[in-house]
Amino acid sequence: MRERLLRESRTPWRGLRRLLWVALFASGGLGLFVMSFSISAGNSSVGSDLAIQIGAVLLFGGLLWFDRDRGSD
Repeated sequence: MRERLLRESRTPWRGLRRLLWVALFASGGLGLFVMSFSISAGNSSVGSDLAIQIGAVLLFGGLLWFDRDRGSD
């Protein structure tokens, strides 16, 4: 119990933060999925919108990666 409390004191709000990263990553992924099917159906799309979706997926995926549990500190 003490170790768990010490770990929580070193990384406060970690669970909430990871939940936020997962939600934003899923939102970017869903947007990219919908946009890619829209483009494949022949609808035109602005390149900057596609870049924003790709950037969001990469950014929040990277934040999830860096916020992972690394085992022993």
